[in-house]
Amino acid sequence: EIGGKEKSRERTADSPPQPNQGTDKMMMGGPGGAGGGAGMMQPSIILLKEGTDTSQGKAQLISNMNACSAVADIVRSTLGPRGMDKLIHKDNKVIISNDGATIMKNLEIVHPAALTLVDIARSQDSEAGDGTTSVVVIANEFMKEAKPFVEEGVHPQVIIKSYRQASRLAIEKLKEWAIDISGKNEAEKRELLIRCAATSLNSKLISHQKGFFAPIIVDAVLSLDEDLSLDMIGVKKVPGGTLEDSMLIKGVAFKKTFSYAGFEQQPKKFTDPKICLLNVELELKSEKENAEIRLDDPSQYQSIVDAEWAIIYEKLDKITATGAKVILSRLAIGDLATQYFADRGIFCAGRVADDDMRRVAKACGAAVQTSIHNLTPEIIGSCKCFEEKQVGDERFNIFEGCPENKTTTILLRGGAEQFIAETERSIHDAVMIVRRALKTAKIVPGGGAIEMELSKYLRQHARQIYGKSQLIINSFAKALEIVPRQLSDNAGFDSTDILNRLRQKHATGGEAGRWFGVDVDNEGVCDCYEAFVWEPLIVKLSAIGAACEAACLVLSVDETITNPQSEQQQGGPGGQMRGPMGGRGGR
Repeated sequence: EIGGKEKSRERTADSPPQPNQGTDKMMMGGPGGAGGGAGMMQPSIILLKEGTDTSQGKAQLISNMNACSAVADIVRSTLGPRGMDKLIHKDNKVIISNDGATIMKNLEIVHPAALTLVDIARSQDSEAGDGTTSVVVIANEFMKEAKPFVEEGVHPQVIIKSYRQASRLAIEKLKEWAIDISGKNEAEKRELLIRCAATSLNSKLISHQKGFFAPIIVDAVLSLDEDLSLDMIGVKKVPGGTLEDSMLIKGVAFKKTFSYAGFEQQPKKFTDPKICLLNVELELKSEKENAEIRLDDPSQYQSIVDAEWAIIYEKLDKITATGAKVILSRLAIGDLATQYFADRGIFCAGRVADDDMRRVAKACGAAVQTSIHNLTPEIIGSCKCFEEKQVGDERFNIFEGCPENKTTTILLRGGAEQFIAETERSIHDAVMIVRRALKTAKIVPGGGAIEMELSKYLRQHARQIYGKSQLIINSFAKALEIVPRQLSDNAGFDSTDILNRLRQKHATGGEAGRWFGVDVDNEGVCDCYEAFVWEPLIVKLSAIGAACEAACLVLSVDETITNPQSEQQQGGPGGQMRGPMGGRGGR
């Protein structure tokens, strides 16, 4: 009888879930699970929602690595001064870019493991501003080097432990080798920062104009406050002209806002004007909420109309009494107010964008007022020169010679809209690099030099270690060589020959050979420090740290459980991408 009950239980546990049972995840004990039965203990069975995809084991781990490799292959050709650009057609817009973070953001990747690379590209962009392609390529190479160990049965945790040890050693050495550029005088510091900006622009679409843009970017950053707020550098795009027509305005510039009749009668240029910033609507408004006024006497109607006019004129008189010659407001300035100011020789602009208002306030020492009843001299700003100028097809309001002068505006010119947009992204990266160099004041040579030196150091260190870690740290060292190799490949050089020459220089050159990297101009190797190919230390620290963490994260995942509902939400494109990247772990 007991045996019969056991068989009956076994059938129940192994039978497929009934329709009402399959809707929820549940766990059932195997034979003997409820109290021992005949002492036959078997593992519990997990019943998941019908259609749930579970993939686990070595095959799933390798499948995740292959997915990351497919993503890295898209961006690897963009690395370096000779990197290619990618054209992404999305939502009827065309994006041309070789910025790793921009490309990754617009790819709309849905594979859960490959999304790790998107995240590290974004974090690198926000932390350092540059090196987004490098971090993806290095992370992928770490996984690629780990794959043979996984296939041969080495436990992923052993690989993770060794990788973290190697990363810690590399970061310590980076800090030790970094070159401090602080303590220089202003002229020398500016020259050093221009070198850093030029290195960042080297790999961009505007690399041929780096000599023109690098000084502009450095001057823009040096004019900022100590907090180096990025919001205080305005970048305005004006189609037309050439890149060399771009200019740096040491002050604020913004596009002319919508204007009413009477605007053309206003003066367009002032010297030493007072500036009043408002958050007040200056126009006659109809009553809100369907307001109703009942009158006993028709003669009272005129007094109500007069009261409305008196309110607006009171506002305008109080503003004029401040002596301000330039009036800016976040809200609308109507036709009555525009004509009123024009008759008194005052310039006004309504509906000014919030970021432009903040920058004008910062530069001119003014404060934005939400009421016209307390317009004291303390809240009125000033500048040496205000002018409305024609730039291309647009008219710009330009404030120069501001007393605070903690903000600048870069006016970008160029042909195609996509080209100007990529120029703006390139300038953003270079601005971030100059800010980081100012804050940390430590640099390392670029061009793959620091990666080769770290690779040599880790190989030597690995020889002193016993066990599997020796092989794994050696693989970590080999993975770092991907940077000079990819730089050479993208420039069309023989990467094997370049790497052999670099290894020889780093092995025999001592201190002098430490900074040798790829010379993309002369198809060879050169001292990157002497060639002024410099990068802020933070870029390399962040790239190696983030790449190692991403590789360890993917290595630590051995099972993927995909809920059928999440697949339906992702829709068609998601389903298509999962297939070739091994949704079921290559089973």
